[in-house]
Amino acid sequence: PQDHEAARSFFEGWFIPHLAVNNGSAEGLFTGYFEPELAGSRTRKGRFTVPILGKPRDLVVRKGADGGQESGRMVGGKFAPYFTRAEIEAGAIAQANPVAWVEDPVDAHILHIQGSGRIRLEDGTVLRLGVAATNGHKFVGISRILRERGLIEDTSMPAVRAWLKANPAQAKALMTENPRYVFYHVITGDGPVGSEGVALTAGRSLAVDPRYVALGLPLFLDTVEPSGQPLRRLVMAQDTGAAIKGPIRGDFFWGTGEEAFDKAGRMKSGGRYWLLLPQRRSPRIA
Repeated sequence: PQDHEAARSFFEGWFIPHLAVNNGSAEGLFTGYFEPELAGSRTRKGRFTVPILGKPRDLVVRKGADGGQESGRMVGGKFAPYFTRAEIEAGAIAQANPVAWVEDPVDAHILHIQGSGRIRLEDGTVLRLGVAATNGHKFVGISRILRERGLIEDTSMPAVRAWLKANPAQAKALMTENPRYVFYHVITGDGPVGSEGVALTAGRSLAVDPRYVALGLPLFLDTVEPSGQPLRRLVMAQDTGAAIKGPIRGDFFWGTGEEAFDKAGRMKSGGRYWLLLPQRRSPRIA
């Protein structure tokens, strides 16, 4: 693992790079994500009043018409859409089962955007949370909502978080306009765990659209960091995301904590990638 030349030799010797193109264009969009870490408690107490909910008992996850998963509930013997974020936060789930409680609704919302996260308890121990399910509704980004309302020009996540915390009354209503809601479970072992089912590696894991890029595939990424510095390296397709759609679209995993949040929240870079496919695979099929 620490032998750069051996790793390089392995990939150059056994794989062939194929530049990904979309209708003749190799340019795509690359954003960043991170693993939030929030102060919290296993029970509701003191300042910890915002619940992080586990999967509800009445939530049904089934295979959809497009081959993916869809979430809903059974009403009168028929499958119906599950409650929206606004309905859930208004108390629509009769028997909610929080896995943790946190202090700030804005930080909880950012956790929902990012997916996985960590809760640091008062005794110093850490709960690692993974996505158990979603309510199945379409994701609507809070930055887009603020921009369309003319409330903010800088739509980077650090700027969005600062605005939401400075305007708590407006923030509460605006955040409910994203109907998608994420439910969690506590995971053990290394993490965070991506959609491929393996632990993500900071600076080496990429979320992709699995309709075009198979999970587990090595990619060579060529884009830039938020600072403008080149970001060119081998990465692995190990995760997916509600907003990661298209043949040349990636979400770069920066890691955990505030530094990772700053980079992930400001990243919106053009770039391209090469799919590293096994030599024995037919180029025509590839």
